[in-house]
Amino acid sequence: MADFDAIVVGSGMSGGMSAKELAERGLKVLVLERGPEIIPERDYVDNLAPWESPNLDSVAQDEIAEHYPKQYGGVAYAIKESNKHFWVKDDEHPYEEAEGTSYDWLRGYHTGGRSIMWSRQVYRLSDLDFNANKTDGHGIDWPIRYEDIEPWYQKVETFIGIAGSAEGLPQLPDSVFQPAFELTDAEKALKAKVETTFPERNIIPARIAHLTDATDEQKELGRSNCQVRNRCHFGCSFKAYFSSLNATLPAAERTGNLTMVHNAIVNSLEYDAQTNRVTGVRIVDAESNEKRFYTAKVVFLNASTIASAMILLQSTSETYPNGLVNRSDQVGRNLMDHVSGAGAVGLMSGFDNQKVFGRRPSGGIYIPRYANLNGQDKPYLRGFGFQGGSSPLGNAGGQIAGIGRNFKEAHKNPGPWRVNIGAFGEQLPNSENRVTLHPSKRDRWGNPLALLNVTYSDNEHTMLQEASKDAVAMLEAAGCTNITANEVSLTKPGNRIHEMGSARMGRDPANSVLNQWCQAHDVPNLFITDGSFMASSACQNPSLTYMAFSARAAHYAADLIADGTL
Repeated sequence: MADFDAIVVGSGMSGGMSAKELAERGLKVLVLERGPEIIPERDYVDNLAPWESPNLDSVAQDEIAEHYPKQYGGVAYAIKESNKHFWVKDDEHPYEEAEGTSYDWLRGYHTGGRSIMWSRQVYRLSDLDFNANKTDGHGIDWPIRYEDIEPWYQKVETFIGIAGSAEGLPQLPDSVFQPAFELTDAEKALKAKVETTFPERNIIPARIAHLTDATDEQKELGRSNCQVRNRCHFGCSFKAYFSSLNATLPAAERTGNLTMVHNAIVNSLEYDAQTNRVTGVRIVDAESNEKRFYTAKVVFLNASTIASAMILLQSTSETYPNGLVNRSDQVGRNLMDHVSGAGAVGLMSGFDNQKVFGRRPSGGIYIPRYANLNGQDKPYLRGFGFQGGSSPLGNAGGQIAGIGRNFKEAHKNPGPWRVNIGAFGEQLPNSENRVTLHPSKRDRWGNPLALLNVTYSDNEHTMLQEASKDAVAMLEAAGCTNITANEVSLTKPGNRIHEMGSARMGRDPANSVLNQWCQAHDVPNLFITDGSFMASSACQNPSLTYMAFSARAAHYAADLIADGTL
């Protein structure tokens, strides 16, 4: 008899949602988290003032060089002296990059994973995205369409809470919204002028996973409305933004069906050739090095795109000598991220006497994709969106140097307003972009290091060159001055923290790993619902999609268990 009905590997965005839905269906669920437990009352530091931390909350440069060269270089806005415990130390969790390539693998190993540190922008994919591969022939066709996932978007959105506005755009379907954060007057002016000049380009409030009108269910979980402090990267004691630690894991726990084990590093999945089932999960304790084995009727692999691929590749057997469910040789391939590194900034006059109250979280505006919507009309495939916002420049966002009376007076003066927009573009799937197991190097627990080999194509380079031109044109149309186009410099793969695609779903087991339910083609009681399943990346932040697919797959798996199929 199995120890549990279901094992979920990973407690982050998709793992938390998988655990919640399975537990609410009455299944006994074990969640394995490779890092330590995060206790908000102890580990959140959102109420800590900067001057209460050494070095004004900045991490010392020698410490960055020793422990955080990748983590800090990728998301320098997030890592502070007070919250560095949310981020892994690169020297303790190393990985390798293929010669001539570079990759930023940005991670948090603890309860909730990166759902504690994410930027919280949430957007649906559309039929434009689910039809992309079929339309242009790059990659493989998604085995589902928008109508298949739309009810699950609704379910997830209602639970997590999203602040946003209904716009009726076919390329960016509306979500279930709570009230949006208001645009500044400068952003409203930008919107009016840009949409007049470029009617196909819409400027809308950013859609973010923050509560602005908490529901009864959200309040029952101890969540409350956003306090507009923008202290999100330190944890949120109000539980206003969504994380699995704040929402899905507590929801799973209240069912009485959840067991969590921390410091559990998964080595491999055990496969039984006679039953053609995964029987359980092998782990090593991160602190004691004790090895343990847990059994279950079904396994949800949510360790993150790269880590899940590595677990599959380590799970070898006579049936699967090249890694579990890897007959197609697709495990670890088609790694994608979003590409950034193009945009523009300018000054907008007419608002010098205005200032803002509060610190709006996670950006202000979003410009949905407008390129190649109705056929191929650009010198690149697919498209991009822009994220950005505006702020008074007089105090440089509170970052000007100084002390005393003059310093205080400077902060009272709003000054001119700065407007900035930056592109997030789609990376095309490419089977040569992949993660493999390093042939010789291992971590301190005996597991092979990840070897990452990912590069951008000409399409991504061309796309961002065009995005830069478009950004300048929009700011010019808005009447901005002192416009500066960012030198187009593509962010390193992985830097956007949207890695996906390492065990893609598809219609044909010969060229994909998963079916339309995120269920392994070859092993029916194995599901993978982190970013691994993505057949293409679109250009929208993908976390909402991961959670919707997780909820859908969890209910499908629960149905199979209920009818005795699994």
